[in-house]
Amino acid sequence: MEDPLRALLAAAPPAVRSATARDEPLCAHTTLRVGGPADLYWCARDADQLAEVLALAQRLGAPVTLLGGGSNVCISDRGVRGLVIRNRCERAVVGPETHCEAGRSFMQLFVDTARASLSGLEFAVGIPGTLGGALVSNAGAYRQSIGEVVDRLEVVESGQRRIVGADWMGFSYRDSRLRRSGAEPAAIISVWLKLRPAPRSVILDRARENQRNRIHRQPWQPSAGSFFKNVNDADLAARLPDLPDPLRAAGVVPAGYLSAACGCRGLAVGGAQISPRHANFIVNRGGATAADVRSLAELVKRRVQEEFGVVLEEEVLYVGDWSP
Repeated sequence: MEDPLRALLAAAPPAVRSATARDEPLCAHTTLRVGGPADLYWCARDADQLAEVLALAQRLGAPVTLLGGGSNVCISDRGVRGLVIRNRCERAVVGPETHCEAGRSFMQLFVDTARASLSGLEFAVGIPGTLGGALVSNAGAYRQSIGEVVDRLEVVESGQRRIVGADWMGFSYRDSRLRRSGAEPAAIISVWLKLRPAPRSVILDRARENQRNRIHRQPWQPSAGSFFKNVNDADLAARLPDLPDPLRAAGVVPAGYLSAACGCRGLAVGGAQISPRHANFIVNRGGATAADVRSLAELVKRRVQEEFGVVLEEEVLYVGDWSP
């Protein structure tokens, strides 16, 4: 254990030290069911305690990785160096201004807001993971995304806990500043959302339709969710005769379309497979390693580039020690 990590553990509250485990297998904490051990692992359930530990880590330069529901990540077989924090801080106040801690289930937050007749999160139905994870990747579906309903956030940055506006996140398609390399270490503690009043029946009808679409199309095996980002390329969309008209008009080509068109549906490397049901999902059909998953992803990217001249970009984040 390097000195900053030792210093962090020594300075952390006693309750955190006593609840911190060593060499915790992370495959048990991800939806893809792959990943090696964390040097140190702590499950945070109190937002004040979480913010204190994060601020300490940033001031000491200790390596910390935040994990929400474990979706949208592929953790290396070698594991993660430093401290991995599982964020289970999930308090929420739902009302005219909804304030929610980042560890709450994204799907549960939709249920909470729907019960209060607040619209804006219908697209969240069926999206796994936590609100914090959704914010990091600006998760969305059906031409909507979480960034559109964010008002402000409570963050820890440069060792300080503070409130920032939505612009701080630098949201773009399936991206935010928290995904980008080179940014200063920062983390989300909670968020305020601006949602619209609407009849509960209307909200639930939209959500049921979204859920039907997901159940019909998406695989049931362990996965990280949609693996690649869709491609925004009007010229490519115009060249594809069987692309649905709304997608062609928007200049959007689904990654699953390109993967399937290259014959990748059902393709496998070890225990990892491109789902026969949806070609933008890499599933763990049993015994897959993180190396299997990444090798399969690279194979899909090569085929798509050779066939269509575009480079797919992962929506899933590779986390941990990926050194050769």
